[in-house]
Amino acid sequence: MGTEVVGPLLANLVQLLRPERVLEVGMGYTTPFLAGALAEAEETVAAESLALAAKTRGHLDGGEQLNDDWLLANPPLVSPALHLEPYRPRLVAIDNLSIADSSAGRVHEVLTELGLDDRVTVVNADLRDSLDRLPEDFAPIDFAWVDAWECLYFFDHFWELINPDGGLVVMHYLMTYPEGDALLRYIEQFQRAHPGELEVVNLLESQKLMQNSITVLRRTTAAKNRRYAGRGGKVKYTDELLSDAKRHVELVARAGGPVPAHG
Repeated sequence: MGTEVVGPLLANLVQLLRPERVLEVGMGYTTPFLAGALAEAEETVAAESLALAAKTRGHLDGGEQLNDDWLLANPPLVSPALHLEPYRPRLVAIDNLSIADSSAGRVHEVLTELGLDDRVTVVNADLRDSLDRLPEDFAPIDFAWVDAWECLYFFDHFWELINPDGGLVVMHYLMTYPEGDALLRYIEQFQRAHPGELEVVNLLESQKLMQNSITVLRRTTAAKNRRYAGRGGKVKYTDELLSDAKRHVELVARAGGPVPAHG
């Protein structure tokens, strides 16, 4: 249903953003892409954390301060602050599995074949009946994919659950039919009435007659300033960065024994 390009795009967004709490409304073709991307991201973060600790320890044991050699060594450009907490991403999918013509019922079979069935918590309900059935600790939501006709309901009732520090909502197919246009105008009015609350971008698959767009909403209510570099884009090796790097080495050593030497 028009998600053959969107599925890989969502997977790449997961790899880019590394969200911890991901919500899907409307299970289907995209579900294995999201679950697989989260599994891959978790493995990548674990390996990256060990490599980062190793290169940092090697650098500090050699009496060197953090510098461009450290920055560009494997894994290059990685921020220690990202690795100060465990990364354990979760995917919750909302769908009424009793709808006869839905593909949601076949998704579990595919997830099982791929070894991803334990990656998805299913809320078997209509969206309007699902809010109080989400896991209690499933907030804030870092990434939401809404592939359902209830986008207006989602925006009105779930928006406050989206992470105010840059959480994303991706909605399918609003651009080229009257009800979708009306919702886009509604979101524009909300944006004007709430300055600094969100950013919006619409992307059109112009070759299609329907199921042909995504709308991306980024919540910016409490977006943090992450200015790591100064003029010219050169990273600033601050005391805070050094402190985060040392703390990360200590956390890795505490979790798994001595940090291996880099190289």
